[in-house]
Amino acid sequence: MPPLRRMARRTARRTARRQAGAAPPPQAAPEAAVTAAPAEPAYMAELEQLNQLKEQGILSEEEYAAKKQQILGL
Repeated sequence: MPPLRRMARRTARRTARRQAGAAPPPQAAPEAAVTAAPAEPAYMAELEQLNQLKEQGILSEEEYAAKKQQILGL
C-alpha cells in the first residue's frame, strides 16, 4: 500500500474517533425555561418590609416616602 494512502486512512480514522468522542453541541433552552415567571426584583422584599413598618406605626408617612424613594433610586 502506498504511504500516502495509508496516511490518509489513518488521518480519516483519527478524525472519526475525535468527532465521535466530542461533546454534542449545546442545545437551545427548553421553551418552559423561557416562559418562566420573571424573578422578583431584590428591592421588592425591602419595600414590603418598609410597608409593614409603616402599617405598624413604626415609620411615619414622611419617613416611609423618603426611604421608598431611596430604595427606588428616585
